[in-house]
Amino acid sequence: MSGSVPAIAVLLDSEGSRPPGLKALEGRAQVRYADADSLGEAVQGAQALFLWDFFSTAVRDVWDRCGDLDWIHVAAAGVDTLLFDELRESDVMVTNARGVFDQPIAEFVLASVLAHAKLLHESAQFQAERTWVHRETTRVAGKNALVVGTGAIGRACARLLGAVGMTVHGAGRSARAGDAEFARIHASADLPAYVGWADYVINAAPLTSATTGLFDAPVFAAMRPGAHFINIGRGASVVEDELLTAVRQGPLDGASLDVFDTEPLPAEHPLWDAPGVRISAHMSGDVVGWRDELAAQFLDNAERWLAGQDPVNVVDKSAGFVR
Repeated sequence: MSGSVPAIAVLLDSEGSRPPGLKALEGRAQVRYADADSLGEAVQGAQALFLWDFFSTAVRDVWDRCGDLDWIHVAAAGVDTLLFDELRESDVMVTNARGVFDQPIAEFVLASVLAHAKLLHESAQFQAERTWVHRETTRVAGKNALVVGTGAIGRACARLLGAVGMTVHGAGRSARAGDAEFARIHASADLPAYVGWADYVINAAPLTSATTGLFDAPVFAAMRPGAHFINIGRGASVVEDELLTAVRQGPLDGASLDVFDTEPLPAEHPLWDAPGVRISAHMSGDVVGWRDELAAQFLDNAERWLAGQDPVNVVDKSAGFVR
């Protein structure tokens, strides 16, 4: 850090709301608040940047003014919208919000599994129609779940799914055995070879060059008849037209989707009324108080940084996630 009082630029969200608690940095850092239009001025000479607007791509546009930056913190687990070649090749450290969303997203995944198995969506529809229809539901215990992505979110999913009696395998960069949360880990590059084992396939992978378009026609075709797909990772991991074919023609028995290639999902998009597809508005990790947790996490990292210590959750920029 240069100068006696370092400067921290904060990119506000689209509503202009400020992260709570940053007054705790007064006297030890100059905090500069900015929107996308004024970010270039705010980041000039700043040593740190806090992306409260975590999906913004504005850093790329002002990179020529970021010569003094040492550190960027993103208030999100995924950093795919931030990273670009010049940033990857620089010495600027990037940290993320790993840990804040793990349990809420895992709870959302478990809820999606239970809603599918216990026909809760269908019951809501029958209730709206004031129609009494007795049905038999499916037992979750004993079913197989494959979680693609073995990071912190994927592991939280594995713990909850295992707690209700499911057998949980993972898919990661390399195959291995003897894992604490997963009965077995497969190589994600070989998905079609083993994806047919699972009753539920959950995408919890970060978006990288290796996972873009990972779920395509060959993967969907290899899934077992009646399998259910859950996406809480990134929309661009899925070839949506090929997912539509898989839910319309088989083998999938629908999908629970929280993320999409285009967000908000356009009103005319065919996924809205595709058979068995359940849509939520990218909210799987957004529980009451989540913004307070994100701000507190940044403050903790800022305290470390100001004290000359290494912040936590350092992203491997070449990989696109915290190793």
